[in-house]
Amino acid sequence: MVNYQPNSEMISTATTSDELVGGTGGINVVEVIETVIASLDQTNSAMVSQSDGGHIWKFKYGSVEVFVQLTGSSEEDNLSVWSSVLNLPTQNEPQLFRKLLEMNWLSTFEAGFAIYNNQIVVLSTRTIAELSPGEISRLVTVVATIADDHDEALQAEFLAS
Repeated sequence: MVNYQPNSEMISTATTSDELVGGTGGINVVEVIETVIASLDQTNSAMVSQSDGGHIWKFKYGSVEVFVQLTGSSEEDNLSVWSSVLNLPTQNEPQLFRKLLEMNWLSTFEAGFAIYNNQIVVLSTRTIAELSPGEISRLVTVVATIADDHDEALQAEFLAS
């Protein structure tokens, strides 16, 4: 995944024909992502960075920042959603990792906990082939909700005082 480099460009509703993905039933993936983010962004802080490598959005949901990355518009490109919940290292990491693995089995749906860039993140990723608007909404919502529901409790339990 690419590190998000924020800029001041706010999410716009302008789209181009290359953002339409044939394998997704002709939906405009960028437009759907922006609609989902607009419905979840609680502080009107959403930003997008666009490059030849795709798009990365960042928005605030509850107490977490959520990132959404679209790597391109072909069926082989990916939609990834992630949010950091805890910085490493922590106290009692074996207990933390066990807890996260158990949570991955019991309560994370299509998402999961992982380690990225020395942080515990909640993430979900999939190719955009045959992706529906409902699936986009679910992936973003699941990651944002799980991260927001667990970040403060994990920090309270595992961050060194």
